[in-house]
Amino acid sequence: MLALTGQIRDYAWGSPTAIPALLGAEPTGEPQAEYWLGAHPLAPSTVNDVDLGTVLQDHPEWIGDRTYRAFGDRFPLLLKLLAAERPLSLQAHPNREQAEAGFARENQARIALDSPVRVYHDDWPKPELLVALTPFDALCGFRNPHHTLALFEALGLGADLSSVIGPLGSRRGSAAFAEVFLDILSQDHPEYVNEVLHEAHRHRDDDSEVGEFARTALDLDVYFPHQPSILAALLLNRVHLEPGQGMYLAPCTLHAYLHGVGVEVMASSDNVLRGGLTAKHIDVDELIQVVAFEASEPVIVPTESDAGFVRYITPTPEFALWRGDLTSKAVAIPRTDSCRIGLVIDGEAQLRQGESVVDLTPGQAVLMPFGEEVTASGSATLFVASPGV
Repeated sequence: MLALTGQIRDYAWGSPTAIPALLGAEPTGEPQAEYWLGAHPLAPSTVNDVDLGTVLQDHPEWIGDRTYRAFGDRFPLLLKLLAAERPLSLQAHPNREQAEAGFARENQARIALDSPVRVYHDDWPKPELLVALTPFDALCGFRNPHHTLALFEALGLGADLSSVIGPLGSRRGSAAFAEVFLDILSQDHPEYVNEVLHEAHRHRDDDSEVGEFARTALDLDVYFPHQPSILAALLLNRVHLEPGQGMYLAPCTLHAYLHGVGVEVMASSDNVLRGGLTAKHIDVDELIQVVAFEASEPVIVPTESDAGFVRYITPTPEFALWRGDLTSKAVAIPRTDSCRIGLVIDGEAQLRQGESVVDLTPGQAVLMPFGEEVTASGSATLFVASPGV
């Protein structure tokens, strides 16, 4: 076992207090959005002040044969703490084929990796799993088009906006979403947004789905006044997670996190295609090439008991995630056949490997190389992430 130190990412949407509280650190007064644990070159974690990518290249035997065959000496996952004080951008992430093509295309165009207009920072896909630590709200995937049309109509909208939203009822399948989404993001009629916001005020106190729909529009307007992308966001399912519940985001899924604190694990990528609700670079044309324009029902990620841990079941080969609610009885940490990261969220945990014992407090993390048999006990919540192959 080796102590692992991550890096904080200071994005504007972050909370100034949540991540410092989880790490046992003093707030800086600035927003701290994410804490990264992994080997991604934009913000690699360190082991004894050496970045994790270099450590694993020097010790490929720590990765594990199965993971090495699948991904080489590249550690395939990124574990994060995420604290959203305000909504994130309306965004999607590419699948592997899209990421490889986009990365090569931007390299050929000689767009610098640190350029603000760079979209593809690497050639990897970015499936994600978020597990809530606090009540967490998000928008995820397109709502049934007829249902969305009914919600807009329930606000009492006029004929002009109805003509923009109308294809949700008259077109079939992906064509309906694609036409309306593109029309919303390309239109230059702020009065459409104002009309929705005006009608939303009339319904904001409704104890109904229409009321929630109205409040979503009004909450987004606080941070992104009168932006057309508010209307695009209203095409998505609203999802609420209670602590411990997880939400899986497959590549190509349009989404936006709204508010809350969680643990997030993903493929080791920073490819984000944005369509609005942000001051960062927006590339609608590229986003449309990536997004899956199809209706979906948000599903809480299923879990299964795994020898004292709870595993979150997802289909991706890049990562797997477990949560352990530790007690005084020692339990074996899963996956001795792979390199793992352990992160304590609350309480105190004791990890033991042979004669070696490590005591961990909130925010502390360890790297457990391939083959190490580690047990955990204490009174703490311990998340463990490993490759999913």
